[in-house]
Amino acid sequence: MVFFHIFLELFVGYVALFLLTKILGKTTITQITTFDFISALVLGELVGNALFDENIGVKEILTAIFLWGSLVFATEIITQKFKGTRKLLEGEPSIVIRNGKIDYKVLKKNHLDINQLQHLLRSRDVFTIRECEFAILETDGTVSVLKKPNYSNPTAQDLNLKLDKVTLPVTIILDGELIKDNLQMIHWDEQRLLKEIKKYGAQSMEEVLYAEWLEGEALHVQTY
Repeated sequence: MVFFHIFLELFVGYVALFLLTKILGKTTITQITTFDFISALVLGELVGNALFDENIGVKEILTAIFLWGSLVFATEIITQKFKGTRKLLEGEPSIVIRNGKIDYKVLKKNHLDINQLQHLLRSRDVFTIRECEFAILETDGTVSVLKKPNYSNPTAQDLNLKLDKVTLPVTIILDGELIKDNLQMIHWDEQRLLKEIKKYGAQSMEEVLYAEWLEGEALHVQTY
């Protein structure tokens, strides 16, 4: 009897969630926002906790799914009908790299650090910030990238050179702090690094937001 009761609740919860997913549409998967993600977690918790609570039956499970699904569905309708609510309810894209420069204020506003930004860029096949002209942080947490013209369409000669000798960029300064292991890896000392960053107007490493070394290229430096 207990097994049948659990099976019934599980089956009803499964069918109800399946139907709710169909009603809400595919955007909850393909274009999931932070709100959509939290909504999915809450909905799963509601159903999961209800299944193991002896005082909650099928009626309560369906009621919880219906009420929460109605709120999410209403939110989707509001954002579709009233454009002014989209920024509040869904957020808006943020330009984190503008004209080849990291926008530190926007980065902080979105609670993103440079390590996370580098990770997002690598997911778009951008392994060095110097290649990036614009980077837009989308509402689903991904990043869209527009490369600089000289990196977006490499010539056959450039491709042959890259195949002959592949090097990866090395981060030397991050958030005003020297990464000593990386400095040793490229066989530089602090005096040489200070001399290079002074060319960009920085008098100390604490004034540098980001510095990157790439073999055969000038040091890429951005100050605060």
